[in-house]
Amino acid sequence: MTAENLLSRLVLEARQDLQRRRHLIDSDRLEEAVAAYAPKDFAGALRGPNLAVIAEMKQRTPSMGVLSEDYRPADIAHAYAEGGAAAISVLTHMAGFGGRVEHVRSVRAATELPILRKDFVTDPYEVAETRASGADAVLLIVAALEQEQLRNLVALARSRGIAALVEVHDERETAAALEAGATAIGINHRDLRTFEVDLGLTARLRKLIPPEVVVVAESGIHSAEDARRMREAGADAVLVGELLMRSADPAGQIRELATPGPRGVQP
Repeated sequence: MTAENLLSRLVLEARQDLQRRRHLIDSDRLEEAVAAYAPKDFAGALRGPNLAVIAEMKQRTPSMGVLSEDYRPADIAHAYAEGGAAAISVLTHMAGFGGRVEHVRSVRAATELPILRKDFVTDPYEVAETRASGADAVLLIVAALEQEQLRNLVALARSRGIAALVEVHDERETAAALEAGATAIGINHRDLRTFEVDLGLTARLRKLIPPEVVVVAESGIHSAEDARRMREAGADAVLVGELLMRSADPAGQIRELATPGPRGVQP
């Protein structure tokens, strides 16, 4: 299966599961849940003297298979918080990653850390659902959205009081994210066409992004040295999942990744 087909399949699966969830709660109850939750400052949590770690949880992935046979989001959240994670990323895509929106609720009950809801989001309903479930930010993937969709969803997230982490992989997508009003950009080192990982991408794209925009380096970060490299390239945070999900000591691993020192100075 080509990467384009994989991305299309994941988006389609997300839309199919969305149709199922729409019937579980009426619009009035959804809006009540939205109003009942006061979002935390996701972007603010990523700015600090050390490299921030967004610790990600996922039960499996389409490419790596099962990462956790005994997947307990609340227990994982406790370990991530103990390690000093700045925020927690929760996969909610069911077919590809074994996730569900209920996992966000479990994590919210277990920690006060900001939560990023990760999925293949294409619908305004999912933005409201993100806040209603207790998450503080939603992932928006440029490669999965038309420009007008992206612009509308970024604006909608802002109006709903949550952050949008806009994911890019190249110069064109970075320009699209900025044009859409992104204030937090995730740079995915994995090329969805070849599945190859280029850790030099953050240094290359960071120069195109204004300093006030939060930058998160994603994918392929497997060591403290990789994390230091991201900090030197100008990243505010790293998003790490596989390394932590496979680790016997995720809390200790997070401590190793949280690199001290200022961001690299960009020319």
